[in-house]
Amino acid sequence: MDSKRALAVMIASAAFTGGTSTIALADTESPDRVHQRTWSPGAVVHQRTWTVQAVPHVIHQATWETKAQPKVRPMLPGKNTNKRIALDLVVRRSWSFREFQCLDSLWTRESNWNHRAQNPSSGAYGIPQALPAGKMSGAGRDWRDNPTTQIQWGLKYIEGRYGRPCGAWGHFRAHNWY
Repeated sequence: MDSKRALAVMIASAAFTGGTSTIALADTESPDRVHQRTWSPGAVVHQRTWTVQAVPHVIHQATWETKAQPKVRPMLPGKNTNKRIALDLVVRRSWSFREFQCLDSLWTRESNWNHRAQNPSSGAYGIPQALPAGKMSGAGRDWRDNPTTQIQWGLKYIEGRYGRPCGAWGHFRAHNWY
C-alpha cells in the first residue's frame, strides 16, 4: 500500500457513547472499496489518523504523524584514521559493513587501533598484534610505522585463517585470542 494513500473516515454512529460504534474506511483511490470496523465499549481499538483528501461526507480530517525515530546510521571513522584505512580495505575485499564492525571489535580489544601498540609480555605488535611482530614484514618493510601495511597484513592473516573478520572475532570471543 502506498504511504501517500488517503483514507476517509466516516463515522456511522453519531457519538461514541453507549452501544456499538462503527467506522467505515473508504479508499480514495478506489472509492468503491469500503472497509468497516465495529467495536463495543471497552474493546481495544487501534487508533490511526490518515491524511484525507476531498471525499464527500467526511466527518474527521487529519494528517498522519509518527513519533518513530529514523534508523541511526553507524558512524564511519574519520578520513585519516587507522579505522578508515581498514574500512577502505574491507570494502575493496567486498566484505560487508558487518565484517568491518567485527574487525573493529577485534582490533579495539587487541590494540585499540594503535599501530605502535606492543604487548610487553608476548612481544605482539601493531594494530593486529602480530606474533612474532616480524611476520608483518611480508606485507612491507615499513610494517613498524605504517598502519596501512599492518592492516593489509592483518586482513590477509584473518582471511587465510578465519575467512572473514566475523570468524576471527567469534574465535577471539571463545578463546580470547585469534
